[in-house]
Amino acid sequence: MPTSNSSFERQKLLEKLSNDEGIYSELFMEAIDGIILWEDGGHIVHANKSACRIFETSYNEITKCKIEDFVVDKDKKYKEILNVLYKRGAIRDEILFFMPNGQSKILEFTMKLQSYTGFHMGIFRNVSERNQMEQELRKSELKFRRVFEGTLEGIILWDNEGVVQDVNPSGEKILGASREELIGKSLKHMIARFSGNLDEMREIITQITMNGSYEGRIQLQGKGNENKLFEYLVNYNLYSEFTISTFKDITDKVEMEERLRKSDTLNVLGQLAAGIAHEVRNPMTAVKGFIQLLENSLNKESDHDMYFNIISTELARIDSIINEFLFLAKPQAVRYMENDIINIMRETVKLLNAQALLNNIQFRTYYEYGLPKMMCEGNQLKKVFINIIKNAIEVMPDGGYITITIKRLDDQTVRISIQDEGGGIPQDKLEKLGQPFYTTKERGNGLGLMVSYKIVDEHNGAVQVESSEGVGTTFHIILPMSN
Repeated sequence: MPTSNSSFERQKLLEKLSNDEGIYSELFMEAIDGIILWEDGGHIVHANKSACRIFETSYNEITKCKIEDFVVDKDKKYKEILNVLYKRGAIRDEILFFMPNGQSKILEFTMKLQSYTGFHMGIFRNVSERNQMEQELRKSELKFRRVFEGTLEGIILWDNEGVVQDVNPSGEKILGASREELIGKSLKHMIARFSGNLDEMREIITQITMNGSYEGRIQLQGKGNENKLFEYLVNYNLYSEFTISTFKDITDKVEMEERLRKSDTLNVLGQLAAGIAHEVRNPMTAVKGFIQLLENSLNKESDHDMYFNIISTELARIDSIINEFLFLAKPQAVRYMENDIINIMRETVKLLNAQALLNNIQFRTYYEYGLPKMMCEGNQLKKVFINIIKNAIEVMPDGGYITITIKRLDDQTVRISIQDEGGGIPQDKLEKLGQPFYTTKERGNGLGLMVSYKIVDEHNGAVQVESSEGVGTTFHIILPMSN
């Protein structure tokens, strides 16, 4: 083995490299990586052009140095590298080196003892830029992870095969499912799980791949069978070949907008109603008076009796419509008192029983006894029941049964269900029920249901409608027991 100051051995090495022209030129001096030959004690005896360039020095200067002269920190890691090298005879690692011109570089190196004619070899590569890029990438990924986990909107990452790769905590909360339940599942599986429309999903994916992004709304069903409306934005291949989908639950927002819209409609309608009632009732009073005078002046057996009856009926109908308007227009002096909801329904059924029998309709009632009295305005709720039951009678020209059920939903609410056997209501028209002047009846004006919805809303309740064409319609009125 050569000594640290063996100039003879160094000269011998150089002569050997010079004599072997092909290896010397191609494998050593022209190599892209820096190659250094060094002897025991760390003295550098030979270096190629790339090594001189990496260490920012000349050949003459580098052959006067030891490898450790370029090491910045001879710390614990450095000592471990030496231990492994002398124990195993080879090592591959990277540390920070200090150049003579003041630069610092992270060099990746491979060291091997007794590699060439008794000398040790070191192969070096500058990985400073790569390390910097990796650090920036890690920082970028860390920022993305913080945004991903901290945003209030739900985020789902899925690959080109449509398989979910990750979901953030907000997404878990919004969907009511854990990461373990979603990751690794296909979008098709996920949409099917939440009772979504698969054909709609396929069309969305087609649009995403064609346009690069897509936004819209989709309705899904949660664990409690509640329909929820989601607003989403999808960006194709936005991050590391993953497609990012952001979404949020806008069910409450849409419901609030709908309530505000209905409230605005009621306000406008109320102002209009007040003016109409004032302008129409004065001439109506005069018309009624003159009709009565004219009727009394004619022969009782006159053929005009039928005309007078029609006129009187239509005037009464106009007066009824105006009363509905006024109910919407002026504030009601409502006094909530404890009432028995079953007694209110019994009184309503007695009131409408004669009309039902004339139409060959019978009532079937199922009441849950023992219900506590509830705080409500009895006359107003009776008006709601009358409106809905009269509608049920009118949609059953061939007779049948109207089924009325009152039962407790939980400790806080009670449900009143009124079911008819009419022709049913198409699904696209159910959402319009309760709007002014919208009705499914030929001579209806839609104000009865609108007033009913308003009364239930003022009782902090809700109206739900189920209908099947050819089977019938059921109105569910859900009311709190305390108000």
